[in-house]
Amino acid sequence: MFRGQFVHTIDAKGRVSLPSRYRDTLVADGDSRFILTPALFEPCLHLHPMRAWSELETKISELPSFDPFIVRFRRLYVSAAIECELDKAGRVLVPPALREKVALARDVLWAGMGRTAELWAKERWDDALSMNAEDELAFRKAVTEQIRI
Repeated sequence: MFRGQFVHTIDAKGRVSLPSRYRDTLVADGDSRFILTPALFEPCLHLHPMRAWSELETKISELPSFDPFIVRFRRLYVSAAIECELDKAGRVLVPPALREKVALARDVLWAGMGRTAELWAKERWDDALSMNAEDELAFRKAVTEQIRI
C-alpha cells in the first residue's frame, strides 16, 4: 500500500525520485515496473503497480466498446498510460508530455493513496487541499456519510 506524502524535486531531464517506501511497495508486489497516467479529474499523475494496472485494464476491456463515455475514458486514461521503470538511483523519468499536462516544474509531491500513488506539482497539491468554510462543511458531511464515522 502507498502511504504518506513526500516532497521531491524534479530535475531538468524530468527525473524524480520515487520514495523508498513506494519502491519497497513495488518490489513487494513482485514487479518494479509501473504505470504513470494522467488523472481524469485532478491535475496530477496516477502511479499504478503493473499487476494492479493489468487487473484494471482487464476490467476496462470488458466494458461496452460502443459506449461513448467508456470510449472517452479509454482515450483519456488508458491511451495516455506510460510504462515506467526506475533507474539505478531510484528515479522515474516522467515524459515531457505528462510533465506538461500536470504542470510539473520543480517541487513535486508524491501522495500515497492506498493502492495507487499520485504525483503532483507541489503548489497544485496545496491548492487542491484548500477549502473555504462552506466546502469544509460539505466535505465533513460527505465523508461522515460515506465512511460512517
